[in-house]
Amino acid sequence: MNRLVLIGNGFDLAHGLKTSYADFIYWYWEKRVRGFANEHSDTSSDILCTFKNLNKETWSGFYMYRIPHHLQKVTGAEVVQELFKDRQHYKITPSFFFANILQCLYSNNWVDIENEYYSLLTEYALRDENGEDKIEELNEQFCYLRANLIDYLKEMQITDDLIKSEIRNKIYSPFKASDISIEGQPALREHVESGLKFDDNVWDIKLRQYGSNCYSKGYVSDYKKNYPETRAIEWSTVPIELLLPNQILLLSFNYTCTTQLYCKDAPIFNVNQIHGKVEQPESVIFGYGDELDEDYKEITELNDNKLLKNIKSIKYLEADNYRKMLSFLESEPFQVLIMGHSCGNSDRTLLNTIFEHKNCVSIKPYFYFKEKGKDNYLDIVQNIHRNFTDMKLMRDRVVNKMYCETLTGVLK
Repeated sequence: MNRLVLIGNGFDLAHGLKTSYADFIYWYWEKRVRGFANEHSDTSSDILCTFKNLNKETWSGFYMYRIPHHLQKVTGAEVVQELFKDRQHYKITPSFFFANILQCLYSNNWVDIENEYYSLLTEYALRDENGEDKIEELNEQFCYLRANLIDYLKEMQITDDLIKSEIRNKIYSPFKASDISIEGQPALREHVESGLKFDDNVWDIKLRQYGSNCYSKGYVSDYKKNYPETRAIEWSTVPIELLLPNQILLLSFNYTCTTQLYCKDAPIFNVNQIHGKVEQPESVIFGYGDELDEDYKEITELNDNKLLKNIKSIKYLEADNYRKMLSFLESEPFQVLIMGHSCGNSDRTLLNTIFEHKNCVSIKPYFYFKEKGKDNYLDIVQNIHRNFTDMKLMRDRVVNKMYCETLTGVLK
C-alpha cells in the first residue's frame, strides 16, 4: 500500500514563507510604488491598474517628496491605501478583474485569484452580450499576473533550516488502522501479509531507505510466528515496520521547491510538482480546473479556444506530470494525506480523480488552529465533499476528526 501526500500553499505558509495571494498583491503594490521613481509624468499605468496624479505633479516627484522614506516601515500597500482615500488629489483605476481581486482581499483578508478569474470568464462567456472583447482583456491580465507571481515566488529563500521534524515524521509515519476506510481494511491486511513474505534482503533494502534506527526486520520475524491468519488482527501488536508505506509520492500543487526538502534520497520516495516550478516558468500551470461545474460544460460547447486558454486539465497535457500521477494511483491501494491544500474548486477535476479512485482507501486532512481555539478541519472537509460525486464513498474514506491532527502548531 502506498501514500500520496497532497501539498498546497498552506504547507509553504506553515514554513513561514509569504506565498499567499495576499502577500503577492502586497508585493505588487510595493513594486508599483517603487516604480514611481522613474515615472516622469502624472500617469503611471500597467495592464492591471492606472494611477493618475491630479496635482499637476509627476509620480517621480511624488516618490521623492511625498513618501516619508525616513519611516522605513511604510509599505507600498500603505502608500496605495492613502492614495485610494485621497480622491481629491489622486485617482486609481484598477481593471474590473483586478478590482474584484482587491475587493475580495480587503473584505476577507484573503483572495483566490484563480476563482476570481473563472467567475469573470463564465460571466463574460455566458451572460454578457459584449463579453468577447472582455475575455481577451481578462486573459491578458491573467497572464500578466501569472508572470508577476512567478517573479515574486522566485524571491523565496528556501533552505534546509526550514525543515520541520514534526512534518517529516507525519509524511513518513506508518499507517494507522483507524485512518483506513472500512472498504480499505482488506487492503491494509493484505499490505501486512505481503510484508510477512519479504525475505531479509527485501527488508534490508526497504528499511535502509527509510533510514530510521528504530526499525528492525527482527520485529517482523517475531510477529510472523504468531500471525493471526484466521482471525482479526490486533493492530496495536503489529510491528510498525509492517505498516510502512511501500512508496510515498509528494504531490505538490505549489510552484516553490519547499516539498523537495522532505523527499528522502531513495527510489521509493518521489516529488511530483503537478503545477510546475518557478525555476522553469514555462512549466507553471496557473488557472482553473473544475470540469464538474455546470458553467464549464456550457463553455466547452461554445467552441471558442480562448475560453480554455487557462484551464488546468488542458495545460496538464503539456507535460507528463499528470500521467505519472495516474500511474501511481493505478499501481496499488493508497492513502491520501492533505497538507496545506484547501481542496477548493480550482483543483476539483484532479482531486475528484484522486478521491474517487478505486485504489483510494483513506483521506486524512491535517488542519490548523486559527484563533480562539477554532480550527479549519470542517472547512477542509466541506471542500473535500465538493470534490466527490459519491457521498457514501466520501463518508467512508475521509478520516474522522478525532483521528486527525494539526500539521504544525498555529498557522498565522
